[in-house]
Amino acid sequence: MGDEEKSVLYQTESAQEANDEIVRKKLKTNKKLKRLFRDAKKAEKRGVCYLSRIPPHMDPLKLRQILSQFGEIQRIYLTPQGAANQMQRKKNGGFRMQEFSEGWVEFTQKSVAKRVAKMLNGEQIGGKKRSSFYYDIWNIKYLSKFKWDDLTEEIAYKNATREQKLALELSAAKRERDFYLSKVDQSRANTFIEERLKKKQKLSGAADDQQPTMFVRQYHQKNPVTENARDKKPSLSKDVLAGIFGGGEKSSS
Repeated sequence: MGDEEKSVLYQTESAQEANDEIVRKKLKTNKKLKRLFRDAKKAEKRGVCYLSRIPPHMDPLKLRQILSQFGEIQRIYLTPQGAANQMQRKKNGGFRMQEFSEGWVEFTQKSVAKRVAKMLNGEQIGGKKRSSFYYDIWNIKYLSKFKWDDLTEEIAYKNATREQKLALELSAAKRERDFYLSKVDQSRANTFIEERLKKKQKLSGAADDQQPTMFVRQYHQKNPVTENARDKKPSLSKDVLAGIFGGGEKSSS
């Protein structure tokens, strides 16, 4: 077999492998599409009931046990009560486990969901008398044209809204905290400056008190002698001369 024939054979095998891979992917995609189509057809047959109130102490497991008596249940979702309500209930000494405010139940058949909602709504839950929700009343309604996907979208929207609200609250709390801390730092700085000024003034006053008192001696100053006065000779007044010479004449006589 020549090189050209080997090359052609190799290319043919590679093309065949590529085609096989494409076929496998198509089959896999078709299977996935068939499964999705089958699930969609099943979902069309399902019915969803809404419970506007969940009795105290009831959880998804207990709710499934009760409602499964009337038909096959696909999925259950109960909305937990808020953290504030749960903390308040615990503080008041009430039920410490998780409580739920509302819920959705998906039955595999619409007819079953309609029948359950019509039969139970407004009726007493009953069951065993020692049950904590024996005297509670069913608040259940069939949701026409409502699918479980609608619920998941609604839950996702509520979660996103709650997270956004929480982020805004945290941001506002952070701004308030930063403002408060800045005011605290400013107050501390002002207090520090005032204390330094007071300390400086106190030290300055103590230094003034310790400084010795200075006495200034004053001496009587004579008038300065001018040059003209130095040149003049001292002379006696005429009265003095008359007294001297007059006195001498009297004594000699």
